[in-house]
Amino acid sequence: MSIELPEARILAQQLEVSLVGKTIKSYDLQDVERMMHIGFINKNLSDFEAIKDKTVESAKSRGNTIMVKLSDSMNLLIAPEYGGVITYLPDGGKPPKYHLKLEFKDGSILTTRITSMGVIKAVPNQDLSETYMYKRDFISGVSPDEPDFTWEWFKETFGSENRQLKPLLVGKDAFIIGLSNATFQDVIYRAGIHPKRKASDLLETQLKALYTAILTVIDERLEKNGKHQFKDINGVQGAYIPAMGPNMKNQDCPRCGTSIKKIAHGGGSVYLCPTCQPE
Repeated sequence: MSIELPEARILAQQLEVSLVGKTIKSYDLQDVERMMHIGFINKNLSDFEAIKDKTVESAKSRGNTIMVKLSDSMNLLIAPEYGGVITYLPDGGKPPKYHLKLEFKDGSILTTRITSMGVIKAVPNQDLSETYMYKRDFISGVSPDEPDFTWEWFKETFGSENRQLKPLLVGKDAFIIGLSNATFQDVIYRAGIHPKRKASDLLETQLKALYTAILTVIDERLEKNGKHQFKDINGVQGAYIPAMGPNMKNQDCPRCGTSIKKIAHGGGSVYLCPTCQPE
């Protein structure tokens, strides 16, 4: 399950509450050889020595990336965007399977495991601007949960694009950050738009429906503690079930009763209702 903007924000807020003021006593890395080869973790594992004896100053997220700011200009970047679990054990004890374990001086433990594709990196301030996940999520793009994501901006930016919607909303060249294919399927169904439509071909009412759907999905996922496959740092499961996506496989549209269809699109699969989302 992908960790997108809402889930990353939930995790960051919980880390802020649970960790600020705590000092890292020790760290441990396990099963990270593959991650090193593909750049998901520091190539020099000794870089993590710099986080020892550092105190957590803040935790925040933008897009799919969480940045835990430490004292003495150090940072821990965590981006479990294609699957990951962050677990907090306030009283210590036996941790779950992990890639990175942090033990704090008060005995509490934080573990992070990337289950598919994602990043765990120890990065000093001076290297942040050269770190891909930080550049992508903290420097560039507009975030749908920030004031800059206005209807006027969305209409002007998207309305003139003679391209299909997915690359505008998802991926490295997207205009906004923090969304993946899962949210894309959800919002276009809510807006009643076929995935192959071009932005410039949409009526203003359709464009407004898409804009509203993005805000609605993010708000509902935040209210419901993330998607139903997601668990927060305390192991509490989310309750949000997407209106459209793989969860609708072999089902009928709740609006019109049409059989849900799966198509290949934009390098992945998209579930849709042929009636509610006409091509």
